[in-house]
Amino acid sequence: MVTPFDVMNAVGLVAFATVGSLKAVDAEFDVLGVAVLGVLTALGGGATRDVLVGRMPAMLQSTTDVGFALGGVLLAVVLARRLGTGLLDHPAVVVPDAVGLAAFAATGALVGVEAGASPFGVVVLGTITGVGGGLVSDVLLQRVPFVLAEDFYATCAVTGSAALWAVTAAGGSPTAGTAACAGLTFALRLLAIRFDWRLPTVRLSAAT
Repeated sequence: MVTPFDVMNAVGLVAFATVGSLKAVDAEFDVLGVAVLGVLTALGGGATRDVLVGRMPAMLQSTTDVGFALGGVLLAVVLARRLGTGLLDHPAVVVPDAVGLAAFAATGALVGVEAGASPFGVVVLGTITGVGGGLVSDVLLQRVPFVLAEDFYATCAVTGSAALWAVTAAGGSPTAGTAACAGLTFALRLLAIRFDWRLPTVRLSAAT
């Protein structure tokens, strides 16, 4: 039987593998580098989540997750050949990235609920799963992770994960909670891109 977790996990794997691979193409990595970055972007967040809840990462238990990730890598190669330059700002990157964030925030929060985590734990697991792969890819690309400095990104996963916890705590089904989390996270991320939302930064005052 296909569960909400299975669906969101597959969507997130393909989406983030596509995004990570396109980032590698933009950075002019070779074919192996494109594949490695795509796979690590797809699997990094989920592996961290699984370690935190004390279970073997899903990617080490079967080839299914890796297969979805490789599918995303192949999709990225096709897209890159069709789109040419300017990949990082293209909807082919922006939209899958929002989809991946939403899907993985939902899987992480769902794992937290099933593991009996506190509300804080549910939000942490959802957020880490959503942003972990992007952190890995940015580090490998020798960039300051944008989730820490430049964008309204992790906040979307935090809000969506909290929504999943709220729905399930109120007696809603995991399916309803997953839909609420994914839908809210995705909508917030697209709105943030559209209206250039950013969190305030801490600025030092000039010396007197």
